Parts: sequence; structure tokens; C-alpha cells
Amino acid sequence: MSGPWVVELERVTKRFRLHRDGPGHLKVALLSGRRPRTATTELVAVSDVTLRLARGESLGLIGPNGSGKSTLLRLMAGILQPSSGSVRTTGRVAPLVELGAGFHPELTGRENAYMNASLFGLHRREIDALFEPIVAFSELWDFIDEPVKNYSLGMQMRLGFAVAVHVHADVLLLDEVLAVGDADFQAKCLERIAELRAAGAAIVIVSHDSDTVARLSDRVVLLAEGRIVEEGRGPQVAETYRRRATEFGFAARARG
Repeated sequence: MSGPWVVELERVTKRFRLHRDGPGHLKVALLSGRRPRTATTELVAVSDVTLRLARGESLGLIGPNGSGKSTLLRLMAGILQPSSGSVRTTGRVAPLVELGAGFHPELTGRENAYMNASLFGLHRREIDALFEPIVAFSELWDFIDEPVKNYSLGMQMRLGFAVAVHVHADVLLLDEVLAVGDADFQAKCLERIAELRAAGAAIVIVSHDSDTVARLSDRVVLLAEGRIVEEGRGPQVAETYRRRATEFGFAARARG
């Protein structure tokens, strides 16, 4: 594995403060005219995580719901800031961390493609040159001038993925992007991911599907309750994920 590191997380912890209304919250407010107390609790979504990722390397994150996978990806993307520790990335980071994220429902697919590409730092002339390849990859020529609010989740995923993989990113962050779409499009996505890796892009993939992550990743990290349980080769960590499913209280998913 060669450097330099393009993603570095050093002892990263992310806490969220949760505000919960006490019992009879509305009744107390109405009868007393006073503002009732709101209980505050703290959720530790990610705890003391250290990870490094080199150019051309693929890292998979697996684990049960609530294990911190998506939070970790959002920290890498800069969408969230750590409560403690440090997150450093190098170059252009392209996050596809939520279906339809960054899309304006009233704008057309064409307008959203231009807007999203510009958020990655591309200029108009650069986007002009990439527009046809983006739409060709998404297979949405017949719908590209329709408002995105009329798109299915699968169509939104196609367009979002197509933009993310054409903006010459140094780091590509993918959260469950292969969960929507037909087999042919998934195969095309996997081929494109391999091409980007070969060109030197670092890839981080989040999924419940441990076998797919194992196939796509040089290293796989298993998370539970915000902590790293195991880190290593994909098949080995995927097997741990399945074997310890009962202990973690989840159903490990894998494709045969």
C-alpha cells in the first residue's frame, strides 16, 4: 500500500445531543403556562476511530444499523465535524451519502447535474464537457429535462452516481448506492468503481451487504456501537460479521 494518505482519521469521536420531552409535556405547558423541562441525553455515534486510506485503495465499512457507518462517512465528507479527534482529506472528495442528497426536486435532471458538479468545484466549461458522459452513464436521456421530483429513487441514484464518478474525485464516498437499481446498472457501477481505483482514486463503501463489500475492498472495517470491532481482509471480516450477528443483535446480510 502506497502513500500519501488521502483520508486520515485520528481518534475520532462524534457525539449528538438528543432532546426529549418529558411525560405530559404539552399538558404541562397548557395548564401551567410555563415552559416544561426537556431532558437532554447524549448519543455517541462514533467512538475513538482511527483510520487511514491511501490513493487507489478501497475501504469497506460494514456493521448493523446504528453502528456508526454513515456517520463516519459524513465525517469523511466534511458534512459533520468530529466532537474530538481529527479528520483530514486530500484533494477532491465526492460523497454519494444519501439518495437524492443535494438534488433540488423542482429543478430538472440537467439542472441538478450542473448544480451538483459545480459543488465539486467544476467550472461551467468543465461540466459542459462531462455532461453527455454523465447522462449516458445514467441512461436518463429521456428524462433529463424532467423535474427530479418525478424521478424514482433508482433514477435519482443513477444520476447522483453518474455525477460523482465523473468529477475526477480523489476520494469517492459511497453509502448503500448499490442497494437501488437493476443488475445491469449495478454491474456498470462496479466496473466504474474498478476504473476509478485503477486511476488512483480512493474509495470508501458503506453497505449491509458484507459479501459485496468484501469483493470491492482491499480492507474491510466492522463497526458496532460506533467502535471498530475488526479490521482486515474482506472475506475474513465478512465472516466475523455473520458469525457474531447474534452477539451484535442484527441479521447479517450477504448475497450468495
